[in-house]
Amino acid sequence: MIIGFILWSIGAAVFLGIGISCRKSTEAVGFFTFVKPPEIDDIAHYNNAVSILWFTAAAVFEITGIPMLFLEQNSPYFIFMIFGIMILVIIIMIAYLKIEAKYRK
Repeated sequence: MIIGFILWSIGAAVFLGIGISCRKSTEAVGFFTFVKPPEIDDIAHYNNAVSILWFTAAAVFEITGIPMLFLEQNSPYFIFMIFGIMILVIIIMIAYLKIEAKYRK
């Protein structure tokens, strides 16, 4: 299960990389795929808020994967990890929509 956790951690590292990219960007960053970024009043604060969202998602994603180190392969308890990630994705989308509404022109 170590290999599974390493792959899970790579996924969290991708989220972390996206957050770093958002923080360093000088233009407003997009969140949803194939959607143009909205027109923003304060780009620096908007990008900072989006990057914090990605950093938080990376941390929660990594924490959600920790049980993988202790569960046996094909354990029925993996369903809780799956539900946790589904809830995380929904919360991230809601949080982004609130961020976008706050900084939109």
